[in-house]
Amino acid sequence: MMEQLPISIHVCDDLKQQFVKIQSASNKFEAQFNFQTMTANWYADEDNILFIQLHLETAQSFVEQKKAQQPHEINIFSDDVFSFNKKGDQTQLLICYIAITDSEIVLLSQQNQILVALLKVKLQKVLNLIAKQLNLPLI
Repeated sequence: MMEQLPISIHVCDDLKQQFVKIQSASNKFEAQFNFQTMTANWYADEDNILFIQLHLETAQSFVEQKKAQQPHEINIFSDDVFSFNKKGDQTQLLICYIAITDSEIVLLSQQNQILVALLKVKLQKVLNLIAKQLNLPLI
C-alpha cells in the first residue's frame, strides 16, 4: 500500500473531458509541489502533517461545491478559491476548491498550449495563500 502524499490534486470529470492533458499535468504538479513543500520544510513536525486536497472545478461545479460545504466554516481566498478544514482521527485535512473560470476555459479552448502554465500559476498561487495563512515558507 502506498502512503498518501501531503498534497493531492483532483480534477473534476468535466475538465478531464474538455482537456485531455489536464490529468497528466496535475499529476506532474502534485509531485512537484510535494517536493517543493518538503524542501521548504512544511512537514517539520512529522506527527502533525497537514494534508491538502486541491480540487480543480468548472465554474458551475465550483458553485455547487461551495453550496454543499455550507455546514463547514469556509475560508474564501478569492472569487474562484475557497477552502475548509476537516478534522480526521489523527490528521488535519485542508480541502481547497479552485475554479477554472468560464473565461479561462474559453481561453484554454482557443490556446490549449497554455494549459500547463495556467494550472501551475493557479495552483502555486493557492498553495502560497495557504502558506501565508499558516505562516509557512512560500514555494
